[in-house]
Amino acid sequence: MPRIMPRIMTEAPLASPCVRNCCLDDQDICLGCQRSVEEIIAWGPASNAERRAILERAAARAQARRQRYPSTFRDT
Repeated sequence: MPRIMPRIMTEAPLASPCVRNCCLDDQDICLGCQRSVEEIIAWGPASNAERRAILERAAARAQARRQRYPSTFRDT
C-alpha cells in the first residue's frame, strides 16, 4: 500500500514594503517605507509573522507621521 504523505501548506513570503524612496530621518526610519534600519536588515530572513509585525509598526509610524506632518503627504 502506498504511503500517503501529509500535504504541507506554506504561505508565500510577504513582499517587501520598499518603495525605492530610501531616505533616513534622524531616528534612522526610512521615509519611504517607514521601517527602521534594523527592520530593513531583518526583513530578508524574517518569517511572515515577523514581517507582519514589522509592517504593523511601519503602518503605525506612517500614521503618526501623517498626523504630525499632514502637509508633507499627498492624498491618495
